[in-house]
Amino acid sequence: MFASEVVPFAKTGGLADVVGALPLPLERLKHEIIVIMPFYKKTKAAGFKIEDLNSKISTTTIGKKIKVYFIKKEEFFNRPGLYGEKEGDFPDNLNRFSYFCREALKLLKEIEFRPQILHCHDWQSSLVPVYLKTTAQGDEFYKGIKTLLTIHNLAYQGLFNKEEFPKLGLDWSLFNMEALEFYGKVNLLKAGIVFSDAINTVSPTYAKEIQTKEFGCGLEGVLIRRRDNLFGILNGLDYQLWNPKTDKFILKNYDKDNIEGKVKNKEALCKLSKLPSRSDIPLLGIVSRLTQQKGFDILSEAMEEICSLPLQLVILGTGELNYHRILERLARKFPKKLRTFLKFDNVLAHKIYAGCDIFLMPSKYEPCGLGQMISLKYGTIPLVFKTGGLTDTIDKKNGFIFDQYSPSALVAKIKEMLLVFKDKNRRLSLMKRGMGCNFSWTTAARNYIGLYHHLLK
Repeated sequence: MFASEVVPFAKTGGLADVVGALPLPLERLKHEIIVIMPFYKKTKAAGFKIEDLNSKISTTTIGKKIKVYFIKKEEFFNRPGLYGEKEGDFPDNLNRFSYFCREALKLLKEIEFRPQILHCHDWQSSLVPVYLKTTAQGDEFYKGIKTLLTIHNLAYQGLFNKEEFPKLGLDWSLFNMEALEFYGKVNLLKAGIVFSDAINTVSPTYAKEIQTKEFGCGLEGVLIRRRDNLFGILNGLDYQLWNPKTDKFILKNYDKDNIEGKVKNKEALCKLSKLPSRSDIPLLGIVSRLTQQKGFDILSEAMEEICSLPLQLVILGTGELNYHRILERLARKFPKKLRTFLKFDNVLAHKIYAGCDIFLMPSKYEPCGLGQMISLKYGTIPLVFKTGGLTDTIDKKNGFIFDQYSPSALVAKIKEMLLVFKDKNRRLSLMKRGMGCNFSWTTAARNYIGLYHHLLK
């Protein structure tokens, strides 16, 4: 596996969680895996014993004997950020990640690890299949190796100016609309899509959605041409981290056979949030980036009406400044209804999942989504928009789902939820069904193994 970020060594988003989690069940299922990533400034802070193989490569172990190899280059990776800083992306990202891809391929030969599959993740490792089929083509060592590219979010593509193309070390003939060219720019994700033997996204519905103009981010034509080799595999959830029965961050542990503890967690969250403790109305929770993608455009428009309803709302997250301002103003206007925590706080996230009655996730698009899976496990009923992985995990048997992306449709579904909340039996039925859902990484790993075998055939 090639990835630009892997938990616990470096993380900016869900990509790191996936690549940190997926190798472990693959190993348990008797597969041999190594992981290759850059060596960042923050990598040392993970607390693992990391050994230097040489000046360019270091290594450590996760799981039982999964080797993680780090590609080192001080001038590229010894920085506070992974891809950029507050001012924007690093201007040399093409150099940084093309170097990573070239050196990662060389590493396989150096350590004499000849895999059957190269599993690449997102644009940062998309040049691996390109180099495999161009500069490494004549090398017997790499002959017959298959490539899989996992797209975690199509919106992030690795776009660079045409003038930077020579830095890739590839022939100019590849700068055309059938390969790396995209509206006059270099597009690394497109390169990966074109050159990989197979592509997958992180949910079946998202795999279909990205073949449409609405969700294709300009690459829908390329993806349609590759549709016979395009698959969707739902991400898993780490139930060792997310389990109300064993969660160390919540006041009282509980499970689907003993849910009384959830009441205590709601009381504790209300106290922490300085909201009146009310058992007769639902407490809604949001743990999210505050962006348009996550539904904050329609949510901010609907908030005045939502706050007039018999409910309370706790929001945790950071994001776009305009949404910070809107939520701060609304929190001042509705102090007994709305509490905002505009920050990242993992411990508080656990408390929100455990303490809320309803988890609100009105994302405009969601390649997979973990929030809804976590909330199901915690007996916190999800209310989501019908898109991507939300469609693949939530239905009327375990949550609430609205299918028109608008403030009025969101409010209408919340009003429907309020009626169900009053019916204790229906509410308990939804909670228990949700808590019984299983989205383990073992299931996802088996699906990936099926795709690996398909590739080898």
